[in-house]
Amino acid sequence: MTLAGQHAVVTGGGSGIGAAIAGSLHSAGATVTLLGRNAGRLAAQAQRLPGSHYQTVDVISEESVRRAFEAARASSGPISVLVNNAGQAASAPALATDLKLWQQMLDVNLTGTWLCTHAALPDLLEYGGRIVNIASTAGLVGYSYVSAYVAAKHGVIGLTRALALELATRNITVNAVCPGYTETDLLAGAIQNITRKTGRSEEEARAELAKSNPQRRLVQPQEVADAVLWLCNPSAGSVTGQAIAIAGGEVMVG
Repeated sequence: MTLAGQHAVVTGGGSGIGAAIAGSLHSAGATVTLLGRNAGRLAAQAQRLPGSHYQTVDVISEESVRRAFEAARASSGPISVLVNNAGQAASAPALATDLKLWQQMLDVNLTGTWLCTHAALPDLLEYGGRIVNIASTAGLVGYSYVSAYVAAKHGVIGLTRALALELATRNITVNAVCPGYTETDLLAGAIQNITRKTGRSEEEARAELAKSNPQRRLVQPQEVADAVLWLCNPSAGSVTGQAIAIAGGEVMVG
């Protein structure tokens, strides 16, 4: 599989799933621009990927997104692949989910995806390309104590399907990849939260999360990256509007 000559932008590209995706796209020949908030992480990851670039961005700020995408075009040309990976998860009981937390989850996970998509669309409409949104199994089913996050990720799935139909005749595919519990810094934070609130050990908390996967394990970032890479290749040109669960069979949507 080759993406030679393609310019791929990956948000949240400095670590975890985003870093794995950026590495896979780079290995396939794409020129990669990493976007994120942590300049140190972005710089370290860019150093591992010769020829790549990075820009700091706040995905909930329209002006920040506009500047970052303009800089990406200036350094590497028109954008042909966009991976909306930046996201955030916070848990709270429904009654303790105030408007600030609710808005934060929608802003980072849903509005950020829209702003970055909107910024990349001029290039995609002119030249064609791929949009892959990293959602979550929380975009396909409900989970307790993360109502705002679940609502936001369901919104990402809806946005994916709507754009896939609108752009179907423009040589643009739009898909979502929906990981289950994945071995990332985000998961490490969830484990710490569980141990703090329940008194369980880290091993017990990790095992409890892994139990939701019928394979009884955590998903690895590279497994998510492999699915994204396939969706970005010409062989997946007829795949659009899909929400693909990478979760060991936890979620099955017919």
